[in-house]
This record gives sequence, C-alpha cells and structure tokens, in this order.
Amino acid sequence: MIDENIFDSTPSVKLKVLNRLPENPEGGPDEGKGRFPSWLHRKIPRGRELFQTGSIVKKYRLNTVCEEAKCPNRLHCFSNKTATFLALGKACTRNCGFCDIDFTKKPLSPEQDEPERIALSVSELGLKHVVVTMVARDDLSDGGAHHIGEIIEAIRAKNPGCSVEVLTSDFNGNFDALAAVLKHHPEVFNHNIETVRSLTPRVRHKATYDRSLQVLRRARGSKDVQFVKSGLMVGLGESKEEVFETLLDLKEAGCQIVTLGQYLQAHRKKLLVKSFVTPQQFKEYEEYGYSIGIHQMYAGPFVRSSFNAHEVQHLSRSKLDRNQSGIGG
Repeated sequence: MIDENIFDSTPSVKLKVLNRLPENPEGGPDEGKGRFPSWLHRKIPRGRELFQTGSIVKKYRLNTVCEEAKCPNRLHCFSNKTATFLALGKACTRNCGFCDIDFTKKPLSPEQDEPERIALSVSELGLKHVVVTMVARDDLSDGGAHHIGEIIEAIRAKNPGCSVEVLTSDFNGNFDALAAVLKHHPEVFNHNIETVRSLTPRVRHKATYDRSLQVLRRARGSKDVQFVKSGLMVGLGESKEEVFETLLDLKEAGCQIVTLGQYLQAHRKKLLVKSFVTPQQFKEYEEYGYSIGIHQMYAGPFVRSSFNAHEVQHLSRSKLDRNQSGIGG
C-alpha cells in the first residue's frame, strides 16, 4: 500500500520558503551550505552567451522548457548557447504534480510559423543537435504530431547536418499520431516515463506507466529512429528497488538511452521533495543500467532529459559505431 504522505503537494500558503526540504544527508546546514547538500550547489554562469541565447529566443518569439518549467540548468545551458524549444504553446492540457508549466483545458491554436521560427533560431544559435519538446495537446485530434513533424522538416531544411531530438507526449495513446512523428526520422525519440510505477498516478496527471512503455516499444520497433530515450526523476519517495524495476522495464521496452536526475520542486503547490539522492546512489543506478544492457546511462543530481543532449547523443553514436565495427567498448 502506498503511503499517501508521499504525495503531500499542498504546503500551507503561509510558508515563506519554496519547499519544505527533506533531511540534508550531509548533516544539516553548516559552513554556509544551507539546507541543500553540497552537490546541489553550483556557481552562477557568466558570459555574454547567456544573454545572446535569451535575446535570440525572444527575437523569434519562442518558448523554452528551460524557462517555462524553471529548469535548474537553464542558466548553464543558455551560457553555452543551447536551449530546449517548447513547441505548441506554453500552456499544457495536463497538470502533472511535478511540472510547473501552465495548465489549461483550452490552449491557443498552434502557430503556423513556429516551425520556421525554430529553424531560424537553430541557425542563429549554431546548434549541431537540437532538442524540441512539447506541451501535451490533448485538445488536438493528433495531439500536435503533425506540427512536430513540420518542425523537424523545417529544422533540416535550414540546418543541413543538424541532428534532431524530439521529446513528445504519449499522444493520449494515439499510435497513428506517434507514427506521424516517427516517419520524419528524428535521430533521437524521447518520451519520459518520469517516475516509478507506484508513484505514477499522483506524479503524472493523465499518462500511465504502461502506456509510456508502449510508446517507447513502438518507437523502437518502428526502426525509424536511431535512438530511443527516456528519463525519470528520483527523490519523490520511490525505493531503490523500484528504480531498478523501472530501468529494467525501460530496457525491455527498447530504450537505448536513459537519463536519471534529482526531482526539485519548482512551485510551492507542486509535489514535495522527499529525499536528496546522493551522487553515490546515482552511480549505483547508472551501473545497474549498464549491467542490464542499457546502451547509455546519464545519471546525476542535475541531469534532465535534454541536459547535455548533444554530448549524450554523440557518445551514444560513437559507442554504437564501435560495437557495429567489432571494436571493444
């Protein structure tokens, strides 16, 4: 039986802090570290690239998941002139317990020139690998799949040689919609399972654990993409054994790349962080993933699905090429 206290997502509005934090594994607030453990502290990046990225995104009137979801890596990524584009608007038809993207039952219609604007920004940023994610659009008959396909084609038309990674919804179980995206042959297809099976009903609004596995299985079975990728968060109250089970499920569904990072509460009305997962535990998860045959693991406190996506994709490609050529690795 699940302990419902795990899902205490409504701390009092009188709280003056964002989050009621769990115990610091390092022994509490000392030496100026605050209540977050040392591995969740990082320096604020500097450099003109930080502002250049923001100005380009603004120039083309684009949304990024970096900003809308309050990603802790957004300053780091912007300072390296990378961003993850959020397509189909910035309001989602689902209201998941972990995500701070705006929720609405009636989003605005897709902007017909968005694919062109994204493609132009990719050119100006000089990206060699671009990640496009999306809000869930359950209000659309195809869940926004046709629009995502147009974005892939627009990026390729203006940026020859640029690889494309798409991070999609489950399209509400519409596998024809999924096929409509896959036929454009993105180099990486990503769909996040987000959490372990037992926590899925409260962490995710409408998506189900098994449907996500079906999406990943169909993507791998289609042979239309080079890599199938998924990710999950830890620190929501899951057990180590449940994480192992999820990694095994992802492997059996055909995932070649799995990302795993620390959940951090983006808003006081979102699910509370239940534990700070240590770097050593992330290492154990990574080693387990490799032990069961997952091609590429990327695990750590600040890891997110699209974080360092170009480097992860390049490493995965290199390992695959070595394996196919018979070279060790």
